[in-house]
Amino acid sequence: MSVFGWLRRWLKEKPDIALLVDGPNILRKTFSVDLNKVREELKAYGNVRVAKVYLDQYASDKLIEAMVNQGFETEITTGDVDVTLAIEAMEYVLDPNIDMIAIMSRDTDFRPILIKARKRGKKTMIIGTDSAFSAALKNTADIVLVLKKGKVEVLKE
Repeated sequence: MSVFGWLRRWLKEKPDIALLVDGPNILRKTFSVDLNKVREELKAYGNVRVAKVYLDQYASDKLIEAMVNQGFETEITTGDVDVTLAIEAMEYVLDPNIDMIAIMSRDTDFRPILIKARKRGKKTMIIGTDSAFSAALKNTADIVLVLKKGKVEVLKE
């Protein structure tokens, strides 16, 4: 990290966060996820500078519109959502203007991203549901939030 980058981080009041949401994994009717509550919870940790939801080609127009209305950028993939999210997450890991990577998923596939982010000096956060949430993700992230019955609970800080 350059001297300028280090000084900028040191002078900042709150870290800048990239929030990346694994749509097919998290945005299910059975989980009743409220992304506005998640974003409100993240304000305690820093400034959400990137809020992006990754969806597959089967996402309904209604879901896409709801995400846009909540202020999330949407990325529609024709292939595996995990691959696109992982590649873009690495871009934010390498971005000197982003201090924390927050991934909403229950999927162990994102563990390598968390490891790389921490090696590069970024704080990491994983946000999942109380159903089938990967223990490996919970044990790798600096901060762990769990969505339970419409509420956001802190498991680890």
